[in-house]
Amino acid sequence: MSIIKDVIGKVIQRDPNEPEFHQAVKEVMESLEPTVKKHPEFVKAKIYERIVEPDRTIIFRVPWVDDRGEVQVNRGFRIQFNDAIGPYKGGLRFHPSVNLSILKFLGFEQIFKNSLTTLPMGGAKGGSDFDPKGKTDDEVMRFCHAFTRELFRHIGPETDVPAGDIGVGGREIGYMFGYYKKIVNEHTGVLTGKGIEYGGSLIRPEATGYGAVYFAAEMLATRGMDFKGKTVAVSGSGNVAQFAIEKVNQLGGKVIMLCDSNATVVDEEGIYGEKAEFVKELKNVRRGRIKEYSDQYGGAVCYLGDSVWDVIGEQGIKVDIALPCATQNEIDEPSAEALVKNGCFCVAEGANMPSTPEAVKVFQDNNILFGPGKAANAGGVSVSGLEMSQNSLKLSWSREEVDKMLLNIMKSIHKASLEAAATYGKKGDYVAGANIAGFLKVAKAMLAYGIV
Repeated sequence: MSIIKDVIGKVIQRDPNEPEFHQAVKEVMESLEPTVKKHPEFVKAKIYERIVEPDRTIIFRVPWVDDRGEVQVNRGFRIQFNDAIGPYKGGLRFHPSVNLSILKFLGFEQIFKNSLTTLPMGGAKGGSDFDPKGKTDDEVMRFCHAFTRELFRHIGPETDVPAGDIGVGGREIGYMFGYYKKIVNEHTGVLTGKGIEYGGSLIRPEATGYGAVYFAAEMLATRGMDFKGKTVAVSGSGNVAQFAIEKVNQLGGKVIMLCDSNATVVDEEGIYGEKAEFVKELKNVRRGRIKEYSDQYGGAVCYLGDSVWDVIGEQGIKVDIALPCATQNEIDEPSAEALVKNGCFCVAEGANMPSTPEAVKVFQDNNILFGPGKAANAGGVSVSGLEMSQNSLKLSWSREEVDKMLLNIMKSIHKASLEAAATYGKKGDYVAGANIAGFLKVAKAMLAYGIV
């Protein structure tokens, strides 16, 4: 049995009830096969075995009191996966689906994503099965304070710097940072995604969505194309989707679809200008459902209970570019086949692992430009890293400066992915290239430290 198959087998045997983590490990490790022969020093030092095991896994109880005075109990997590190249860095997710498997998959992916940014950041992830939907601001505040009462002892500006993720936006970051600051009696850059007024970075809210579009533009350029006149499908309607739409519009494309967990809306005229602003107000301020978009704009059609990918398959909607920005495994094999059938030639993942392995194979077999999440959605953590730098330097960069740095980082990730793919016999394969490029930097650092 090969080293890689042995590592995958041991992960499945050791953690049998963690399917998302198994999927992430399998996807990364199989693409690292070409590195085994070229780097016997990694084999000898058991780097492949060590990199799939978190440095530490922290699980804790989060009791809090709701508006009725009733005690609620949730579970909190922080997976500090690998800090070989810098402090742990990765988001916090508040969602009922949060469990150990999902957070380990996200933390594992974060190792390579953060490595690709060229910034000194290790990989981590955390969160809770708390659901902020339907909760009042006071309830969210009390939960965030309770969560931070335990988390604070495991994080710090040179140790672990969490950020936001699904269910954790500016409101939640503010509550957590305020409580952390109170407990430790320091105003320090321990959380990113902060408000501009208290240490945040310009472009941070936009970064993941902008970055995914920048990466897609780089892929398109390899075939002499750009976004002008292209029809785009975006899944999700939260932060990442909103700013992906904004950047597509700026580059001359037309977004015609977006969704939430309840429905998909299709607007053949395009979601831009006032319509795009309506989505931001609906989701960020009123926290409403995307169905209201079709109530507001008569030209839009709403499909209740269907995802963007369901609608493309069932209605035969033609799209050139797909930007999945919702959640993991949202595009399965039939959805991928429907995208190919309906003319899609470019997919850039704004979410983490939104395409199943079967879907990725469909894209690659059909010569679709496919940007995996660890490369295409690295813009968010890149600007989080830039926020850390600004906090350390006690200064703020302009919007233009940060956006220029983000664009350059995404260009660098694209270039590194293609070069690694070519060097290791996988020319044009962004999945293999991103995994190999991200892995090599971390592996060499781990090797330098000896057995720790």
